[in-house]
Amino acid sequence: MSDMLRAPAEVKYAEELEWLESVDDGAKPFSWRLSPKMVRLFILGSEPSDGLDREIPQKWFGDRTFVERSIVTLASDRGLLLIGDPGTGKSWLAELLSAAICRDSTLVVQGTAGTTEDHIKYSWNVSMVIAKGQSRESMIPSPIMTAMEQGAIGRFEELTRSTSDVQDALISILSEKYVSIPELDEDNTVFAKPGFSIIATANSRDKGVNDLSSALKRRFNFVRIPVVTNKRSESEIVRFRTTELLRRHSIDLEVPLTLLDILLQSFTDLRAAAESATSDDEKLESALSTAEQIGVLEDAILHSRFFGDSTLRAQTLAGSMVGSLVRRNPEDLTIMNKFWHGVVEKHSKSSGGEWTEFLEGGKQAIETLS
Repeated sequence: MSDMLRAPAEVKYAEELEWLESVDDGAKPFSWRLSPKMVRLFILGSEPSDGLDREIPQKWFGDRTFVERSIVTLASDRGLLLIGDPGTGKSWLAELLSAAICRDSTLVVQGTAGTTEDHIKYSWNVSMVIAKGQSRESMIPSPIMTAMEQGAIGRFEELTRSTSDVQDALISILSEKYVSIPELDEDNTVFAKPGFSIIATANSRDKGVNDLSSALKRRFNFVRIPVVTNKRSESEIVRFRTTELLRRHSIDLEVPLTLLDILLQSFTDLRAAAESATSDDEKLESALSTAEQIGVLEDAILHSRFFGDSTLRAQTLAGSMVGSLVRRNPEDLTIMNKFWHGVVEKHSKSSGGEWTEFLEGGKQAIETLS
């Protein structure tokens, strides 16, 4: 793990997964490494009533019904589509599910405007084709085809970002569970082994980019992941990710609870302002997701570590928040300036303390960008 900038979940939690498998006596669908109940426990964490000899920490924070429905879908012959706003943890949940079920979350296709049918089926090693002709040896299977051959979980990120041709190619894979290779005379069909499925993610803000066809929608079970609005859950997510950041960078720095509360309250107030806005020009371009909160805090922590005295201060947090959320100038800058003088200033007058330092830090950052 020390040689990886970011280890996949199956590597990061390898010891934990091995232990869970050793004590798992539940029924396992297909070639699953863990039973459905143990997959849920791995993702949502253990409770005293589970009767385990060790505690399993929670890794994804959200309603358990979303996790349970996702697991049930993957145990069927349908694909799973996780849909929601940016930063709601769709990709992280998909990675954890893949790691727990088949110990490989890296069979991923990233959907973009440049994604082609080859990316989900196969391509060819040109030099081998020239030397020996087309054969299974000269074929380069896609991550999805590899998942089919292994009976594993394939992942497709940002499905609505890919073109209709690519989406249509998924229909036959999800329906027929095989891929034909017409270039070959023999051994020209790859059949999916039991356990194969696809977890796709879609950004609900990209609804109009490349809409899914009715045929493709029928082959997925939809699980909508809502934005986390519960302060306690959001605080747990931010703490979880921040702890990982500090460990990864070997930073010995404490995040004061008061500053975490200021960050959470500021995002809550910004979301409320966005909901009451009458036009897009009155809303920040940012989705104001939990992931963006984590990004703001990460920026402030690293700034304090490398350019400060390794103490996280409200002024630094304010500067990171303004710098991270102001993307359009002058629209976002005007919105943030209004928010700072209207909302943050009220918190400063009523609560004082670090809110006052937060107010001044934000004003300075806004003035610098003006």
